[in-house]
Amino acid sequence: MLTKYNIQERKLRQTEDEKAQIYLFTNPTLEEQRELVQHFEIDEHTLASALDPDELPRLEFEPEHIVMIYKRPKNYSGKDQLEFKVASVGTFLFEDKLVIVLAEDIPLFVGKRFQSVSSIKNVFLKLVYNSISHYVEHLRIIHLISEEIEDKMAESMDNTYLLNLFSLEKSLVYYAEAISSNGFVFEKMRNLSARIGFDDNDDEMLDDIIVENLQCKTQADIYSNVLAQLLGARASIVSNNLNLLIKKLNIITISLMVPTLIASIYGMNVALPMERHPDAFWMLMGLGLVSVWLVMIYWRHKNW
Repeated sequence: MLTKYNIQERKLRQTEDEKAQIYLFTNPTLEEQRELVQHFEIDEHTLASALDPDELPRLEFEPEHIVMIYKRPKNYSGKDQLEFKVASVGTFLFEDKLVIVLAEDIPLFVGKRFQSVSSIKNVFLKLVYNSISHYVEHLRIIHLISEEIEDKMAESMDNTYLLNLFSLEKSLVYYAEAISSNGFVFEKMRNLSARIGFDDNDDEMLDDIIVENLQCKTQADIYSNVLAQLLGARASIVSNNLNLLIKKLNIITISLMVPTLIASIYGMNVALPMERHPDAFWMLMGLGLVSVWLVMIYWRHKNW
């Protein structure tokens, strides 16, 4: 789907003008892909990379335009089972226009940053800035979900909660890798800002983007480490609880072995002491209880 925009009165206005300033291709059809290749002279491989979620971010210079592919978070839905994924976005910066290609419908021009725009390069940088904010928001959500699951795991050892934490940790690893890869592209873009044509205001915003991205990467690493340690601690707690349970079962088993031995001896079909005593049954029951009590006292004395 193609949506076109113009910058009017420092705002983005949707337009049907044939010569728009910004072209947004969302999940382009084969016909739209042919238009991108033929009309905008975008390389087919580069176009495929912009739609590939596993493509690494990069910055390239073509004769007529500049290519930047970066990673941004995908929209989360309940069917993802607490897996937060990333998607590729391709931006093609021409002298007089900006072409954006992405595989899914994501609201790009939202938030206070797009309340005022000055140029297509300014839009180009604010798109990147918004993606970092999107990462930060998702990291905050992941942190809240992990704390909620941790509280539930304190009451239940259901495997579902462990699987949920594994999914969150996996998401954080992918996020940290994507944010780090974006950072390399932003650094390269800052070093080549003069070649791209950025002015002083653009350079200042790019510096802010690099700092924000670095802080976002640090936050993702912290959450990932905390979650990994939580999973390790939870596994140790499960193992320790299992050992305590086995210990209790052993105590019960050993405690029952002594009265069972007494009952087995007096169950033999031979002459036995007290076999004709009128209170022999109660005496044997008492002997069995005393033996259990002595075993428990000995166990506690040894602090086993």
